[in-house]
Amino acid sequence: MEENWKRAKAVFAAMAGPPVFWLAAFFLVPLGIIWAYSFGENSSLTEIAINGTFANYVHAIQPLYLGIIVKSFWFAALTTALCLVVGFPVAIAITFAPEKTKAWLLLLIMLPFWTNLLIRTYALMAVLRTEGYINFALAFLWNSLGHLTAAFGHPLAAFTPLELLHNNFAVVFGLVYVQLPFMVLPLYAALDRLDRSLLEASLDLGAGHFTTFRRVVIPLATPGIISGIIVTLIPSVGAYLTPDLLGGPESLMIANVIERQFKTANNWPFGSALSFLLMYMTFIAIAVQAMVARNRRGAAR
Repeated sequence: MEENWKRAKAVFAAMAGPPVFWLAAFFLVPLGIIWAYSFGENSSLTEIAINGTFANYVHAIQPLYLGIIVKSFWFAALTTALCLVVGFPVAIAITFAPEKTKAWLLLLIMLPFWTNLLIRTYALMAVLRTEGYINFALAFLWNSLGHLTAAFGHPLAAFTPLELLHNNFAVVFGLVYVQLPFMVLPLYAALDRLDRSLLEASLDLGAGHFTTFRRVVIPLATPGIISGIIVTLIPSVGAYLTPDLLGGPESLMIANVIERQFKTANNWPFGSALSFLLMYMTFIAIAVQAMVARNRRGAAR
């Protein structure tokens, strides 16, 4: 028996060795180097002296950068909330759809993953720009309405295109566009495991559809909601491409500031400190959420 256990351990070690080495060599070691840089300073244009200083972290918590971090979390929270509001009905529709229709709906949800994010973002820019499809459709409707009112002697003013690009609205809209599938899939996975008899029992006992949704569906779907919030919130906080292409000067997020420290300002120590400050705050948020969830489970027991 002991020999079999040792043989199983050897097989497991042999199978786990390459992935562990890959993870350590190409993730943990580079991450450790960047962490060490956050405690250094530029000694020349190409060299960084790691001397244990906390000056980069002190600089990172100045009001300017803290404001950008808070704005990044606000954009991410708003994106997550909108994805939850939009994604929950979509997940419910997929869950209760016929089997053949369900497969096609899931395919449509996963279809954006088959296209590069950069291409999808440029396509969204074509939709939101001043001469884009949204303004074109609104102008057509406005002009049609103008012809109708002019026949009654009340012509409308010329249509003014909406500024939908290079602002905060475009950033949040783009983040929702990118992150929505990451919310829908965990919600669907949780809702698909629901015991349909519980819904029938709730309705048979006199509860309405809204009460059943609020007191049966949402509590049972809580694991999917939590998973969807985590996988949507964290990438949204660190989003770089969407605010860079869709946002304006007032729409910068912390990832854009970090990128400029590494590429434009050539201040790797400060960029590293900003990166890890964001990582620390994300870990703290996840830890607080885990503690709240654990306390709720303890209270429920």
